[in-house]
Amino acid sequence: LPRVLALLERHHIPATFFVPAVVARLYPESIQSIVAAGHEIGMHGWIHERNSTLDEATERRLMQKASATLEELAGRRPVGIRTPSWDTSPHTLGLIAELGLRYDSSFMADDRPYELLHRGEPTGIVELPVEWILDDYPYFGMSRTQPIRPHLAPRDVLEIWRAEFDLAHAEGTMFVLTMHPHIIGHRSRIAMLEALIEHIESKDGVWFATHEQVAQQAAAGLGQP
Repeated sequence: LPRVLALLERHHIPATFFVPAVVARLYPESIQSIVAAGHEIGMHGWIHERNSTLDEATERRLMQKASATLEELAGRRPVGIRTPSWDTSPHTLGLIAELGLRYDSSFMADDRPYELLHRGEPTGIVELPVEWILDDYPYFGMSRTQPIRPHLAPRDVLEIWRAEFDLAHAEGTMFVLTMHPHIIGHRSRIAMLEALIEHIESKDGVWFATHEQVAQQAAAGLGQP
C-alpha cells in the first residue's frame, strides 16, 4: 500500500479504494493514510463474502455493518460499492438502492457508464463497469493450494493495458483498472504501472478521477441531479 500511495502522490492522481470492512477494522492506520491522501473509500463487503451464497437478511445486515464501519473509520459514509469478487445475488441491487448508494462498480454490460435498472425500472444508480482484462489478479494472482501461478511478465500486461487505454481514449470513453495493493505493489509491477500512467499522461484530454467523481459526471449526463 505505501508504494501504491507514493505512486499516486507522485502523479497527483485521486483513486478509489474498495475495502472490506473487516480489513479496515484490522488496519485502521491504512484507512487513515488513504483518506489523508485525498482518496475515496468505497464498500467491498464485510469480509469479502460471496453475496450469491447469502440470504437477503444476511446480505442486508453485512452491507449495513460494512457501511457503518467504513463511515466510522474513514469519517464519511461510502457512496459506492464494488461487490467482493464482483459477485451478486438476486437481492444485491435492491439492497444497494436501499442503502442509498450512488454508484456500483461490479457489472460488465458495457465499457461506458450506464444507469442500472432494477426489475425493469430506472434506479438512478450509476454503473461504472469493470472487466477481468483490466484486473491485475488474472495476470499476477497466485494460490498456494491451487495450480494458479503468475503467467505473464509485467511488460506483457503493460502492453495489454496500454492498448485498452489507447482505444478508450480514441473513443472518448472510460478506462477502469482494478488493482489490489498486495498484487500490484510488488516492485516490478509498480514500475510497470508507473510506465502506464506516464503513457496515459502523454495524451490530451485525460481526466484522472475517483469513482465518485466519475459517477457524478455520468449522472449529470443521464439527466440526474
